Amino acid sequence: MLILGIETSCDETGVALYHTQQGLLSHALHSQTEMHGEYGGVVPELASRDHIRRVLPLVRQTCAAAGLDLKALDAIAYTQGPGLAGALLVGASIAAALGFALEIPVLGIHHLEGHLLSPLLSDPAPAFPFVALLVSGGHTQLMEVSGLGLYKLLGETVDDAAGEAFDKTAKLLGLGYPGGPALSKLADEFFRSGQPNQFKLPRPMLRSGDLNFSFSGLKTAVLTLARKQPLTQQTRGALASAFQEAVVDVLTEKSLAALSRTGLTQLVVAGGVGANRQLRNNLCREAEKMGATVFFPELEFCTDNGAMIAFAGAMRLQVPETWNKKLDNTFTIKARWDLEMQDAAGE
Repeated sequence: MLILGIETSCDETGVALYHTQQGLLSHALHSQTEMHGEYGGVVPELASRDHIRRVLPLVRQTCAAAGLDLKALDAIAYTQGPGLAGALLVGASIAAALGFALEIPVLGIHHLEGHLLSPLLSDPAPAFPFVALLVSGGHTQLMEVSGLGLYKLLGETVDDAAGEAFDKTAKLLGLGYPGGPALSKLADEFFRSGQPNQFKLPRPMLRSGDLNFSFSGLKTAVLTLARKQPLTQQTRGALASAFQEAVVDVLTEKSLAALSRTGLTQLVVAGGVGANRQLRNNLCREAEKMGATVFFPELEFCTDNGAMIAFAGAMRLQVPETWNKKLDNTFTIKARWDLEMQDAAGE
């Protein structure tokens, strides 16, 4: 079974072809980072217009790379939500149009489900059940995953998500856009320099007794320290390093606590922040101490991509009761969508 995946939830246009027997055949991605960088952040209208320009050329590119024609498709999966409404509409409408023309099923996929399942594309891959740490864009959540569509929320952020806190802190430090990767790079450079760090930041909600997160106050703590002294490159590096260390400590301890509470021994980490080197190292080291294993998607699949949507679609297609088989050529998008509460049909 051959599935085309289309991802247009925010500022990256992703397309991929996944075969249920042969695996991932090809994928292509266009990032809008350079375009949005001129404005210091994502401009929704520009994002939507760029998706319109990019999707069909990427579909043709992906099919050519796999040596296949659109007529070979058995189904199309697209990101139905959550995300920017205008951006989601681009992918949804193109998927529906192609499905109508080819007379094949079209499946709406939850964006976070795509991230959550993306480590299953790797080798070795985790098996159900497992705990998932989702750190993607505006989301920071811990989920207990018993199977496809069986997701129990264990904890989530009460304010800024980890990725948002990275971006906002980077802006405070004058690091530009996209801020998260720039801050991580600066923090790693400072750490490798071997210089002592004069800053110690709080670990929000580390002893809260639950599995929730809070990162807004951490960002404020960085702002307070930055205002007390000249913001030299040395100070920026020290603050970036202290901030990253604090976020990593919180994410690590809460994730390990989730494993302990559920009695599970597999942790899946997915989303953009999952590419953070220090987080990966800390989680693997600490999980090993308690006999647990951590699984990550390949680095190229940490950010938004079509491969995770095609794969999630393929998984649902193989379990008939988990998707809506109506072929009425209509489509919907869901800018806000609770992963835990999505129904069995993915709606």
